[in-house]
Amino acid sequence: MSLTRLDRQYGRAVRGVWTSVLGRTDRAWRELGSWRDADARRFQRTTLPVILAGQRQVASLTATYLETLYREIADEPSRVRLDLDDVTGRALRGVEPAEVYSRPFVEMRTALAAGESLDAAVVRGARRLETITKTDLQLARTHTVREVTAEQPGVEYTVRELQGEYDCALCMIASTQRYHKRELAPIHPGCDCLVKTVRADYDPGQIIDEERLERIHELVEEAIGQADRGGRAVDYRKIIIANEHGEIGPVLGFRGQRFTGPDDINLPT
Repeated sequence: MSLTRLDRQYGRAVRGVWTSVLGRTDRAWRELGSWRDADARRFQRTTLPVILAGQRQVASLTATYLETLYREIADEPSRVRLDLDDVTGRALRGVEPAEVYSRPFVEMRTALAAGESLDAAVVRGARRLETITKTDLQLARTHTVREVTAEQPGVEYTVRELQGEYDCALCMIASTQRYHKRELAPIHPGCDCLVKTVRADYDPGQIIDEERLERIHELVEEAIGQADRGGRAVDYRKIIIANEHGEIGPVLGFRGQRFTGPDDINLPT
């Protein structure tokens, strides 16, 4: 099987899991009717198993993909050993899922207390739920990559490959960088970038696609009217850094960005 075909099959499979899980959780949220404590407990009883099953599916698909990828590259068998409990559920954040998925209800109640309408508050809670769910599904992928590649000989670093129909500037710049294989690939909520492993005898340096990075610089200049490739006024290589988030690890963001809550990332649009 060609590597391009393998990537596409894996990408389609993971996107299918995302679509199913996000669709089911959103419907469950909006069909609650009321969002009191008893409703929150009912929501978690019925929806957490769906979310956790989705995480395990993503982790399993990722492990199989990496196993096949290594076999294709190295032309030798490779058996991936992965404990799904190490890359899903509480292992993702160090926080019980029940606590994490109570946050959409807190978001909604905070909005109501601030005087927002019920409809607006429900939407705010739904958006918080979507952000958390997307983040955890992607964390299941990146944790799996870290665990699997740590045991694969000859895999020196990982790269991010753009997968979405529309890719944000954060992901575009990140795709020009290399990450050491033991690092958890930086992410942002909703990111669907494919994390690929690379076998190499040397470290290519942080920038692996100078041409693409320069093109991004040009687009930034067109958008904001300023550019400085010498790095004196604006060092665009430092616009994107790995901020440390208390629960989910490194998250792509802008220098100086601060987190005001467990999931309050507020990435620029």
